[in-house]
Amino acid sequence: MGKVRWGYRLAIAAGLSMGAVVAIAAPTCSSTASPFAKGATTCVTPAAAPAAGTLSPAAAVGNQMFHDTALSASGRQSCATCHSAATGFSAPNPAPVPLGGAGLNLQGLRNAPSLTYAAFTPGFSLTGTTTASAGQPARPNIPLGGMMHDGRLASLAVQATMPFITSFEMANTGSAQVTQRLKARPYLAQFTAVYGTAILNNPDATLAAMGQAIAAYETEDPAFHAFNSKFDAFMKGQTTLTAQETAGMQAFNNPGKGNCLACHASVGAGGLPALFTDHTFHVIGVPRNYGIAYNLDTTSLPSFVPENGIGLGAPNHNYYDMGLCGPLRTDLATSTQYCGSFKVPTLRNVAIKQAYFHNGVFNDLHQVLGFYATRNSQPGRWYKTPTGAPDILYNDLPVAYDRNVEPVNAPGHPIAPNLSPTDSDNIVSFLCTLTDGYDPQNPAAYRVPPQCRPAGPPPPPPPPPH
Repeated sequence: MGKVRWGYRLAIAAGLSMGAVVAIAAPTCSSTASPFAKGATTCVTPAAAPAAGTLSPAAAVGNQMFHDTALSASGRQSCATCHSAATGFSAPNPAPVPLGGAGLNLQGLRNAPSLTYAAFTPGFSLTGTTTASAGQPARPNIPLGGMMHDGRLASLAVQATMPFITSFEMANTGSAQVTQRLKARPYLAQFTAVYGTAILNNPDATLAAMGQAIAAYETEDPAFHAFNSKFDAFMKGQTTLTAQETAGMQAFNNPGKGNCLACHASVGAGGLPALFTDHTFHVIGVPRNYGIAYNLDTTSLPSFVPENGIGLGAPNHNYYDMGLCGPLRTDLATSTQYCGSFKVPTLRNVAIKQAYFHNGVFNDLHQVLGFYATRNSQPGRWYKTPTGAPDILYNDLPVAYDRNVEPVNAPGHPIAPNLSPTDSDNIVSFLCTLTDGYDPQNPAAYRVPPQCRPAGPPPPPPPPPH
């Protein structure tokens, strides 16, 4: 099915004219250039991914490393520990952030992002441009792309190396210790068959090669970019959406309702199906999550958590996670106009995620949609102190940076005050169709996430008292 037909089918389903639907620009991908070449964008076309069972030697060894807990200081953590296939290669539990460290007892700083479709992420730029979409103008010269919630890493290969030597993740002391662990693994011969034995004499090069192998696995294995959800089958004309799913798609795309497509592009581009992200950054004022211990001012902060709130004024917290301007990203620390900005994630497989936003503050999509709809009209519902009392608006940013938070009804921005509860329920129903693994020949076998299942009948009334 070509691009025109994909766009036409979505336009009809969304109740929009074909002329109004213009896709957000997708990253340009090459099926010939290596995704690990210097300066290359780490993305592949679906056609470049081999069928299951035909991984390259590099990807095959990367698969083993991705699932190997023995490469961590605790001996109990692997890439798959925080990026489970069962939850779209995101965190496997509703905890706000993963545990890591040598004793597997340190909270991390952010919720683990999904790795599905990450191979299509363009490199980071402060001067990126999106194209116009239905009811939305083009947005030039904005931050866009990069790996992680703050876009600070250039590629999948670089991203894959970082957990090995991060103190609150796999907690190796450096590349030398990672190399020593690798030397004891049963797949060492497979690794050196690809990268040579001499590389083991250079721990930094060894760690970089490990990252390349894991990135090859994440790039080649179709499980990371299956494009086989119910939505995809619908776009190919292989199934139909229910009335609620169709209404949800219409509200999702309607600039006067959900306006979700302003950031989560729902039309394919560049020969790809819709990625449901434009890879841009936004400041939406997500509530502070006190389930992260470092967000409690009574917590004695470990060395890897800076007291970066000192001197910033109200609400006078010791620590803030401010995305593009730190603390994990350091090159934009003085660019305070970006404080609070986090990257737009893909919505593919979003219904099987266990926690939402960079700090995991919400655990189901109904909460997420409720926040978007009532952030400003019902702030007491979302912004609370650790005791549950109402807190100030945008309580996870210093008040001095409130100016960065995107206002209601701003063009191209996501806060959607016109969503009714029915609209929200419908959008959740539509988002559930973005879960991979739909077989049009056997729709009953579709893995329906728990939050997507229809509510059962109400329980029977209790028997009358005797």
